[in-house]
Amino acid sequence: MSASDGPLNGASLIENGWFMEKNSQWPGLANSLEVKKVLLHKQTKFQDLLVFESNSFGNVLVLDGVVQISERDEMSYQEMMAHLPLFSCEQPKQVLVIGGGDGGVVREVVKHGCVEKVVWCEIDGDVVEASRTYLPKISVRADDPKVELLVGDGVAFAENAKDNSYDAIIVDSSDPVGPAEKLFSKEFYENAHRILRPGGVICSQGECLWNNEDLIVTMSKEYGACYASAEYASMQVPTYPAGQIGAFLARKSGGAGSPSCRIPRRSVPADMELSYYSSEMHAAAFALPAFLQKKLQNKESEPQSKRQKLEWSSSS
Repeated sequence: MSASDGPLNGASLIENGWFMEKNSQWPGLANSLEVKKVLLHKQTKFQDLLVFESNSFGNVLVLDGVVQISERDEMSYQEMMAHLPLFSCEQPKQVLVIGGGDGGVVREVVKHGCVEKVVWCEIDGDVVEASRTYLPKISVRADDPKVELLVGDGVAFAENAKDNSYDAIIVDSSDPVGPAEKLFSKEFYENAHRILRPGGVICSQGECLWNNEDLIVTMSKEYGACYASAEYASMQVPTYPAGQIGAFLARKSGGAGSPSCRIPRRSVPADMELSYYSSEMHAAAFALPAFLQKKLQNKESEPQSKRQKLEWSSSS
């Protein structure tokens, strides 16, 4: 069942002590987590919200029946979504985060000393509050002085933002149904391009290469058409369908150097606390399975010999 089928009772997916993530977006596949205790279940203004304590993955946040984050594996998603775009920028100062109500991406963004301000726009305030209560280690930097939290529609905020306002935009959205549907559109990416500064980078939740192959190609070919580069990076998240999800990265023209985001432009500070991201993981994330690489290459005009090789450099 998806959000478009009508109101969902997330607690109904708990059967015999196991949460089973069954969803029409990935037919024939169901992930399961053993439930120790339900901590919160409510219908917000926008979606069904469920938080439960699992036996082996800590507390788990579920929206409209889909796992958003667990305490055990959240670092792989949060770190890559934040550090892939920010280390692809020379000195990002102004950052816009849309979505990510659990606060994990914001936690990672403020680790960059060069970042001066983070505007965080989350449509569902109930998710923010639930995360403060039940996921405190993830939402720990929600009240950081660099962070301005705006509870409201991120699409509308971007539409009203000034041209050339942000060095990086991070879209930590749920799947392209319900509240997040408008974030998966050509119009949104054209508007994001307008408010990015020259050379700025947008990074969006890019869906699973095993379940959303056509959408990934659409994002790269259509949504990224107005950008100097549009690329897909892969990461491993055990509690997500097929254990994998991607990040879609695109850079606005006008910056120095190659438009690709495959090579980090700054070294990782020795004192930055990280559990998943590294310069090596940054570059490796862009190495894709042959079946997806072929589909993505079909839309490119330049020959294979001229495409940037997957290499990484730790030079700043």
